[in-house]
Amino acid sequence: MTDPLSRIFAALADPTRRDMVARLAAGDATVGALAAPYDVSVQAVSKHLKVLEEAGLVTRSRDAQRRPVHLEAEVFDLMTKWIERYQRQAEERYSRLDQVLAELDDQQHPHRARPQEGTAS
Repeated sequence: MTDPLSRIFAALADPTRRDMVARLAAGDATVGALAAPYDVSVQAVSKHLKVLEEAGLVTRSRDAQRRPVHLEAEVFDLMTKWIERYQRQAEERYSRLDQVLAELDDQQHPHRARPQEGTAS
């Protein structure tokens, strides 16, 4: 898997890693602090963090004896742009479908008044 988007989505496919990302959104944390709520070893948490690091979602820095893990929030921009592109396409397709259905309804019932857009029907 070489493209960044695939690495990001693959990394976030695991619920433990998604939970770690959610916790890191609140602030940096050490590996030990991240491991505390899970019933797994610190080594297992380190493996999850390595996957997140390879996806570019987190980085580790050095602060004296600590190595806090930091969430790289700008990576979410790539995901957001990808999702928004397909969301926009789907919305445009549904809008065209609504238009076709309204035209068909007008053809079948030419004397029926159509509700105004934005009003309850």
